[in-house]
Amino acid sequence: MHFEKHIFISYAHTNNEDKAEPEGWVTRFHEQLSDYLSTNLPESARIWRDDRLQGNDIFAKEIFKQFPHTAVLVSVLSDRYLVSKWCCDEVKAFCQAAEQTGGLIVDGKTRVIQVMLKPIPKEQREKLASGLGEALGYKFFQEADGGHILPLDPMLGNETLYRQQIYFLAEDAAAVIMKLEGIGTTGEAPSASGPVIYLAECGYDRAADQERIRGELRAHGCTILPDQMHHFPNVETEYVKEASDLLNRCQLSVHLVGSSGGKVPDGESGKSAVQLQNELAAKKSKEGRLQRVIWLPEGTHSEKPGHRAFLGGLQTDPEMQFGADLITGDLEELKGAIRAVLTKLENPKPQVASKEGPPTIYLICIEQDLDAVEPLMDFLRGQGFEVELPVFSGSAEAVSEANEAKVRNCRAAVLFFGAGDGAWESHQQSELKRIRGLMRDEAPVATFTYLAAPMTGDKKGLVLKKEPNLINGIEGFSAEKMENFLRTVGVKK
Repeated sequence: MHFEKHIFISYAHTNNEDKAEPEGWVTRFHEQLSDYLSTNLPESARIWRDDRLQGNDIFAKEIFKQFPHTAVLVSVLSDRYLVSKWCCDEVKAFCQAAEQTGGLIVDGKTRVIQVMLKPIPKEQREKLASGLGEALGYKFFQEADGGHILPLDPMLGNETLYRQQIYFLAEDAAAVIMKLEGIGTTGEAPSASGPVIYLAECGYDRAADQERIRGELRAHGCTILPDQMHHFPNVETEYVKEASDLLNRCQLSVHLVGSSGGKVPDGESGKSAVQLQNELAAKKSKEGRLQRVIWLPEGTHSEKPGHRAFLGGLQTDPEMQFGADLITGDLEELKGAIRAVLTKLENPKPQVASKEGPPTIYLICIEQDLDAVEPLMDFLRGQGFEVELPVFSGSAEAVSEANEAKVRNCRAAVLFFGAGDGAWESHQQSELKRIRGLMRDEAPVATFTYLAAPMTGDKKGLVLKKEPNLINGIEGFSAEKMENFLRTVGVKK
């Protein structure tokens, strides 16, 4: 099917007014989009828009007549756009025409591309036409100090991000146009220069962070699925199949989990998209096809019982965590974990044969606890484990390298929290997370915290928080308290 015009830009005239510049925002956007679309198509881009915006029924009909000959609609969304009958009618008319000319959804991508000049809730976008709220859209804004929203605009000093988003939009639009016109389509997924990443759908409270991660991944050269034009089905069975097919193409999945569970596809389970994607990704990881990173910042909670249970499970259930590096720190820690995985994917280390002999448990403690750890060491050795203690002396760099090697070579690490203080325990936990983040292509290391006397406020806090993999030995060592540890590390009673 051939289209006379590649893209129609729909906008409110107030978004193209700029008294300080000879051209408005939409005019500048149009020119840049035309350049980038031409580089992604085998011909010059054909983009049009209503320059006159007369707002009368006769002129509207002339525009609507062109929609069956137009491949893609770009809506520049703003508050004024959403209350404009003229703009909303354009969207509805294009959707109707698209259904008769190849379908509104092409390979899971919508032919209506949403350019958002400010955060616009899914519910408001949904009013334009059924299903449009499910597409992610392209965010042409960024957060500024004081909670202000700053549109992407070269005139406001964020030209790099502005041009980057237009290029990504042009690249994705070109793929849809060529699919519609049957140009260069083989049925196979395009080859990617970098890793293919599944950036899972998230709730509204993680949306801004998701866009930051999307930018990082695209800047790294990654292919990101689903892309911003992707349209997930609303029925659970269809949603699961679509997400599963996308995950099959990926090497890494990134899940940003917040207080909101996001949308809930229509189905018997009543599970949110966030839950469904985590289950599917864990299954793929078990099959050896996928590495995962889950971001669940400390303190995240929900008032909804179902999502609250899901949050609790992510922290305590090995099945829900399977194959994942669970990050509970800030966004920078998440970025660091992702970068570590990408480095491993791009520069995989040769497989090393597993060492012979009994599995090793790395028992982390301070020197003052060497007598206190003896009952625990005797028990572990009795179970057939080899026990390694930290290196205590030497230069800081040498000690750090030696102890990192012990983490890499052990079956499990047990942090013995006895005479050490809260700052020491927190530092050791951070080090374990850091090292585990670097071990994405190696066997996972289970980590436990063993509480020993004396009781302190920091230790009581861990008990009250029901910290996962916590062994409470405050009142003394007993073999019964080690049952969960033995099950986790693969020792059957």
